[in-house]
Amino acid sequence: MLVRRMGYISPSLSIKTSPFFSILTKNPFPFHHLHPIQFFKPIHTKSPQTHLFSMNQKPHFTTSAAFLQEPTNTKTLSNRSAKKARRDAPESVLRHQLDQCSKRGDLQEAIRLYEEAKLNNITLNVHHYNVLLYLCSSGSGTEGCGIEKGFLIFKQMGVNGVAPNEATFTSAARLAVAKQDPEMAFDLVKKMKSFGVPPKLRSYGPALFGFCEKGMADKAYEVDVHMGESGVVAEEAELSALLKVSSFSKKADKVYEMMHRLRASVRQVCEETVGVVEDWFNSEYAAEVGLQDWDARKVKEGVVKGGGGWHGQGWLGKGNWTVVRAEMDSSGVCRSCGEKLVCIDIDPKETENFANSLAELASEREVKANFVQFQICIPAAAIPKSKALKLNQPHQINIKEIKGVALTQDWLQKHGPFDAVVDGANVGLITQRNFNFSQLRSVVNKLRQMSESKKLPLVILHKSRTTGGPAQHPNNKKLLESWKKAGALYATPHGSNDDW
Repeated sequence: MLVRRMGYISPSLSIKTSPFFSILTKNPFPFHHLHPIQFFKPIHTKSPQTHLFSMNQKPHFTTSAAFLQEPTNTKTLSNRSAKKARRDAPESVLRHQLDQCSKRGDLQEAIRLYEEAKLNNITLNVHHYNVLLYLCSSGSGTEGCGIEKGFLIFKQMGVNGVAPNEATFTSAARLAVAKQDPEMAFDLVKKMKSFGVPPKLRSYGPALFGFCEKGMADKAYEVDVHMGESGVVAEEAELSALLKVSSFSKKADKVYEMMHRLRASVRQVCEETVGVVEDWFNSEYAAEVGLQDWDARKVKEGVVKGGGGWHGQGWLGKGNWTVVRAEMDSSGVCRSCGEKLVCIDIDPKETENFANSLAELASEREVKANFVQFQICIPAAAIPKSKALKLNQPHQINIKEIKGVALTQDWLQKHGPFDAVVDGANVGLITQRNFNFSQLRSVVNKLRQMSESKKLPLVILHKSRTTGGPAQHPNNKKLLESWKKAGALYATPHGSNDDW
């Protein structure tokens, strides 16, 4: 306890919280036991007012704030001791040892440590179990007793009430496939949602590849559909496996689908995937598949709607395919067939999704009124003052009350289409501290020369760039005016990011 004697604190006593100390102060502090004491001279109060820590109005002794703090070196020692205690805890030691086993791929030692931990009643967490399951499901673990031991560990994890995560389910799915049971692997992925665990691409791999290797095409497609519903996008390895099983199962429509999914998402494939593609076109079945009569108009429309490069009408024509490997020259012409590569653009649906996502993002990041004004191109001066504050709720504006309204689509239909779009600010500020209209003009003119229609590109500038600073120079004013008259300049309104 804390005792005051003869105007000083006794050095012979250790600090402990006690009722006696509670009497001396309104708010006793939780002192740690057996900490060294710092000594201070007594402080006498001259004011009759009650001291912050005093219960009476008489002159008295008090401790300074410094006395109530532990010495810095003691705190440091305490923190180090706590860290050391955590590091030396049986659970931490086991974690470190299992991690080392994982690095070495040493399943046998990991199993020994696991059995030893059970005997010593050491509590295992999800990380401990995940390392064990990973080793059991790896190459070395899938030989011998590793698979069965992995299932026993997975079961024990549930008995002990340890909540699994994505890594747990993925390792368990790998164990199932090692046991030649892709159906179990797929069931494990389905159960992830009930645990609130979103599956990843690697979670689906065991089931998908397992079904493909067994030639179970329909089950593989089922996994593929489930991936799409979970927002997981297949990559080259998955698409290549689906393509191979589709070719093996003589599912021509699926072969067609997988090839175009590869084209859209991968574009450049590895040698293994090239082999799968070549095997399909060299097969007898591929020579038999295809329409003999087709609508050339629909094919042409399909190419336009698809963004170029493919028509989406399925296999056309029958007969043997000629399969060769060729190179393109510098102008994009195939050295084998003489055809020129087409420009592949995003299709209309992708364009619409992109525009909607962009509008949603812009509305979140900016003042909505400004972005709505940008979308419908309403001149600020044309908005009645009584309506100006309601632009963040467009449905409350009576468009008929606003003079000079021109929808963005109408503006583009009037002045477009454009062969190129120029980010004016980026071009005007390249290697420049101040905006350089001469630099921008050079790029615009060059693009016009490159265009087959010889039309000016669309120049997008923030409104401030068209009214202030260098824009006030007579030559720049004349340049901006010529672009405006040609319908080649679009100025984004104040408060809106021109990148949107």
